[in-house]
Amino acid sequence: MTNKNHVGPAFPVSALVYNEENKDPSTIIHDGMSLRDYFAAKAMLGVAHEALEIDEIAVWAYKMADAMLKAREE
Repeated sequence: MTNKNHVGPAFPVSALVYNEENKDPSTIIHDGMSLRDYFAAKAMLGVAHEALEIDEIAVWAYKMADAMLKAREE
């Protein structure tokens, strides 16, 4: 996968905020976590009970997330 850390937001949020001084509205946009991070977190739940080292679980979870992102492209 290319650009692994920026594959799009999982939970983007925008909000209209008003400035108290001049009452002008402005929009604040927050991308939230990346879709890759979200997939990795979900995948990690599936193997958390296994007798693996924590570092092994983390590496596996991101490999699974990368596979999930690749499958979405097909």
